[in-house]
Amino acid sequence: MRISKLSNLVINGLLLTAFLLLFTASVLLGQSLGQPPILSAGAPQQPAQQQENQAGIPIPLAKLIEEAEHNNPQILAARHAWKAATLVPSQVSTLPDPQFTVQQFAVGSPRPFAGFSNSDFAYIGLGVAQDLPYPGKLRLRGEIAQRDASTERDRYEAARRSVVEQLKAAYFKLAYQLQELQIVERDSKLLEQVAKIAEARYRVGQGNQQDVLKAQLEQTKLLRETEMHHQEHYSLQAQLKQLLNQSANQADVIPETLTETPLNYTVDELLEKVRAENPEVRGQEEMVRRQGLQLELARKDFYPDFSLQYMWQHTAEQFRDYYMLSFGVRIPIHRGRKQRPEVAQAAEELNRSRREYEGQIQQSFFDVRDQFLQAETAARILRMYREGLIPQAAGTFKAGLAAYEANRQDFETLLTSFLDVLRLDEEYWRTLLDHETAVARLEQLTGVTLDVTPHPMK
Repeated sequence: MRISKLSNLVINGLLLTAFLLLFTASVLLGQSLGQPPILSAGAPQQPAQQQENQAGIPIPLAKLIEEAEHNNPQILAARHAWKAATLVPSQVSTLPDPQFTVQQFAVGSPRPFAGFSNSDFAYIGLGVAQDLPYPGKLRLRGEIAQRDASTERDRYEAARRSVVEQLKAAYFKLAYQLQELQIVERDSKLLEQVAKIAEARYRVGQGNQQDVLKAQLEQTKLLRETEMHHQEHYSLQAQLKQLLNQSANQADVIPETLTETPLNYTVDELLEKVRAENPEVRGQEEMVRRQGLQLELARKDFYPDFSLQYMWQHTAEQFRDYYMLSFGVRIPIHRGRKQRPEVAQAAEELNRSRREYEGQIQQSFFDVRDQFLQAETAARILRMYREGLIPQAAGTFKAGLAAYEANRQDFETLLTSFLDVLRLDEEYWRTLLDHETAVARLEQLTGVTLDVTPHPMK
C-alpha cells in the first residue's frame, strides 16, 4: 500500500514537472512567436543584428553603390574608354598635316650645292603641300567619331548599372542569409524546448523514444542548415569585396534589413523608359546612326580628293626666282572594285545594326515585363504570407502544443506544425529577396529609381 502511494507521488511529481516544462515552453513560444509577424498579421520579425550588431553598424546600400562607382575596375575601365573616345572627333575632322619640302638641284656634280651659280638649272626650292579631302568628308568622319563616343558613353553606363545590379543582388542575398541565421537560431532554441518536453513525457511513460529521436534529428538538420548559411555568407562577403575592389582583410559588410520596395510604376510606364533610358538600347541606336553616316561617307568616296602645292625656287643672284603653284586631283577610277563594294558593305552594316537595335528593344521589353511580373507576383505572395499563411501556421502550432501538453495530439503532428512555421518564415524572406532582386533588375533596365520607402506592414 505504501509502495503504491509512493509510486503515485512519484508519478504526480513527474507529471507536475512535465506540466511546468510545457508551461515554460508555451511562454517561450509566445515570446518567440509573439514578435511580428507570428502572432500579429505584420511581417516577420526584424533581425536583432540589424538593430544592434556587435561587429559594427549596418552599412546603407547607397554608400556601397557610391564606393563601387569610384573603385570598381570595370566601371573605371569603361569610363576611361569613354573619355578616350571623346578625344577622337577633333582628330579625324581636322585637315591632314601639311607637308613641307626642301629641294636642291645641282648641275655638273653630285655634291650638294655644287654648280649652284654656274647653271640656269641649278636652284634651291622651298615648298608646302596640303591634301584637301572632298567637301563633307571631314565633317562625316567627325560625326562618326562622335557617335562612337556616344556608344562608349552608353557602354560605360551599362557597365555601371550592371555592377550596381550585381552589388544590390549580393547585398540583398547577404541580408537574407543573416535573416535566415536569425530564424534558424530562434527556432533551434524553440525546438530544444520541444525536445525536452518530449523527453520528459517519455520518462513518465506518456511518450515514446521515437519522438525524442525525431526532435534530435530536426535539431541536427537545423545545425546543417546553419553551416550552409554560413558558407553562403562568406561567399557573398567575398563577392561584395570584389565588386567594391576591397582587399580580403577589410571588415565584412553588414547589410540593413530587407524591406519591400513598392512598385510605383505600371509596366507600360517602365516600357516607355526603355527606349530613352536603357544604355544598351541607346547604344544600339547610336550604332544605327553611325552606320548611316558611314554609308553617307562611303558614297562620298566616289568624289575625288584634292591636293594643293606651292613652291619657291631660288637660283643665283643674277637670275630671277621661280614661283610654282600646283593643284592635284585624286580620281577614284576603281569604282567597281573599291567604291561600289564599300557602299554595299556600309549598307549591309546599316541593315545589321537596325536589326540588332530592334532585337535589343524586344529583349529589353521582355526583360522588363518578366521582372515586373516577378516583382508583382512576389508582392502578392508576401501579402499572403503576412496576412494568412504565417499567422495561421503560428496559431496551428500553438494549438498543437496545447493539445500535445494535454496528451490529445501526437508528437508527429506537433513537429509537422513546427516545421510549417519554420518553412513559411523562411519562404517569406526568400520571396522578399526575389522581389527586391527583381526591382533591382528593373532599375537597371529602365534607369528609374524606385521608391525605397519601406512598405507599410499590414
